[in-house]
Amino acid sequence: MKFINYLESIAGVDIYGLASLLIFMILFVAITIWTFKADKKMIDEISQIPLDNNNPIHS
Repeated sequence: MKFINYLESIAGVDIYGLASLLIFMILFVAITIWTFKADKKMIDEISQIPLDNNNPIHS
């Protein structure tokens, strides 16, 4: 029996696809809004972390 046959036998399974799409879209929009509203100085500081040799985690 194919996997799709199992899904067709579950009542209300179509709501899971819609819910996951809705969650993804909300997350995507929230991250996009945060990206444009974030402080540019903080973004620049965070972008320099991989290049920082004084990182206390690796000491």
